[in-house]
Amino acid sequence: MTSSPDPSVPDRSARALDRRLETIARDPFRAKFHLRGRDLATAELRGPATMRWHAYDLIAARLAPAEPYKDGKQTPYRGHPVFVAQHATATCCRTCLERWHRIPKGRELSREERAYVVDVICRWIEREVAGGAPSARQG
Repeated sequence: MTSSPDPSVPDRSARALDRRLETIARDPFRAKFHLRGRDLATAELRGPATMRWHAYDLIAARLAPAEPYKDGKQTPYRGHPVFVAQHATATCCRTCLERWHRIPKGRELSREERAYVVDVICRWIEREVAGGAPSARQG
C-alpha cells in the first residue's frame, strides 16, 4: 500500500483513487461527464504520458495558486480531456477540491497535493479510454 508522507494528502494508490472516483461518480452532476468525440480521440492519440504532462501544466496554472484567477469559473467544460476530467473528478475549482477531496482553499497546493490531483484526473481519463462507461457514451 502506498502511503503519503503528509497525512493531509489523500491516498494515491490505484485502489484508493478508484474508490474516490466511484464515490464522486454517484453525484448526478459528476456522473454525466464522459470523454466523447474529439476529447476521447485526443486522449487516445496523445496517450497517458502526454495527458499527465497536460494535467500538471493545467493544474499548476489554474488550480494550484492560493487564489486562482476566476476560481469556480476557470475550467471549461470541453476542449481538452483534462478539462472534462476535472469536472468529472471534482478537481475543477478550489471549492470542489475542498468539498470532495478535503484539500483546503486559501493556500497554494503543495507538491504532493498537485501530484494527487493529477493522479485523480489521469486515473479517470485512463478508465474512460479503457471504456469505463460505454453505455453513457451512446447518448
